[in-house]
Amino acid sequence: MSVDRFLTFIRVFLVTMIIIGLLAFIWQQFDADNPFARWRNPGARGLTGDQFKGLLISGLSQGSMYGLIALGYSMVYGVLGFINFAHGEVFMVGAMTGFIASEKFNANGMWESNFLLCLALIVLMAIFFSTSLAVLMERVAYRPLRNSPRLIPLITSIGVSFFIQNLVLGLFGPSTKSYPRLPEWLSKQRSILTFEIAGTRLLVLVVAAASMGVLWYIVERTKTGKAMRAVAEDKEIASLMGIDVNRTIVTTFAVGGAMAGVGGILWGLMFRSVTHMTGFLPGVKAFTAAVVGGIGNLGGAMAGGISLGSAESIAPLLILEPLGVPGVSQLKDAVAFTVLVLVLLFKPAGLFGERLSSEERA
Repeated sequence: MSVDRFLTFIRVFLVTMIIIGLLAFIWQQFDADNPFARWRNPGARGLTGDQFKGLLISGLSQGSMYGLIALGYSMVYGVLGFINFAHGEVFMVGAMTGFIASEKFNANGMWESNFLLCLALIVLMAIFFSTSLAVLMERVAYRPLRNSPRLIPLITSIGVSFFIQNLVLGLFGPSTKSYPRLPEWLSKQRSILTFEIAGTRLLVLVVAAASMGVLWYIVERTKTGKAMRAVAEDKEIASLMGIDVNRTIVTTFAVGGAMAGVGGILWGLMFRSVTHMTGFLPGVKAFTAAVVGGIGNLGGAMAGGISLGSAESIAPLLILEPLGVPGVSQLKDAVAFTVLVLVLLFKPAGLFGERLSSEERA
């Protein structure tokens, strides 16, 4: 009973803070010198429409990358029932592959003279290496543990994550690697429906939408996708129906790895830097997005990523700053995990519901 009361208190507290923050923001927009703003946020200047649009685009583009990585977490959980914590490192390898290849292209002048060809090639290389790494992880680290208690592959995935981080650290060193300068036509601002969008962010949104469309087609319209859904539902019955369960699980890892590879390149183009730790925080955020959307639910994973990215971009200025919280620009991570807590408090199965196998539901 005391736990229920505590959870109710947390729910009421968080919702009250959000409502007060939003009301304070709205009041601040009409009168920046109102009594509440003078008390909690002296010097408040409000937020212009262009600033809000900029925050929204920033959140959507970053959330799209979280969504692409979250797809891998969700797919693996759907077929094997455990969280592959090494998936963030698959994303990091994609970003690192893009850096190495783009540096080579830049050194021979091809990056500037034929950027689109270089971009296509680094995307293909990132997909290849990320997919290969994901498949290798499944074959070497996870398949021998297929029938072990769930905690063992979970801990193994953490070990695999540290191993890959340290391997990349040993091979390339701890320094931050910077992608070459992007062409001006890609990085310049474009005006679309009154939104001023940087070309790189527009590219992220378009590629993420296209990737989600391709994944939806594979899962919902192809024989491979039907096999993946059957294995996710019940591996034993899928095997009796003639489906090669091992091959289907490998395919699931491969598709998740390919999505992470694409996400890695988009990360490199948008932030232009990568280290051996690049996969850690985005990986944790993507896992959070998968839980927010509903673990095992592919549409939910993408929607969870976009929701999380938008919340951590907008909420600090929309809710926290009007409440007088200092240093709101440093609180994006706290906002992301608060969103997770809120969703779990009100909808424990995630915003769009979990999709679990019959074994998980039992």
